Amino acid sequence: MASVWVRHLGIRLALASPALIAFLLAWEVGSHAWNRVFPDKLAGGLPTVCAGITPHTWQGDIVVGDYWSDEECERVTRIVVERGQIGLLDCIRYPIGQEIFDSLSSMAHNLGNGNVCASRAMGLINDGRLAEGCEAIAHRPDGVTPVWSYVGTTFVRGLYNRRLAERDMCLQGV
Repeated sequence: MASVWVRHLGIRLALASPALIAFLLAWEVGSHAWNRVFPDKLAGGLPTVCAGITPHTWQGDIVVGDYWSDEECERVTRIVVERGQIGLLDCIRYPIGQEIFDSLSSMAHNLGNGNVCASRAMGLINDGRLAEGCEAIAHRPDGVTPVWSYVGTTFVRGLYNRRLAERDMCLQGV
């Protein structure tokens, strides 16, 4: 399916770009069958299916144990990602390229638009400090301490690895 294109601050960006969808599939599906709704233990048992679709991102029924077809997963994932990206554009005040947009979109898909919009990373990117903003996706100002990699106070290596991958994708756009 072809990407939908939007123009934001004079830059043409793809919604649900092939690179972003591939990235989300790698991180969201992992060891889970993408078709079977499962209780996400990192999210307190939140019913999750496909590429990270939850009741927070989709208004339809998401019941643990239900089965979604590949077609339904592809369709709903695309809708959810595009809606999330459209909302994320409201927070972006500096012209950015596709890689930075995709990295922020992945972060928002995982953490929510509100968290990403209020993040230090977004503030730095909006100030035009792109490399620093990309680094802030994964680290505190000291450049070492992980951010957005905890469930409560417990460090989760998988979340940190995802933040590092998002940072690397973001830096490709600098």
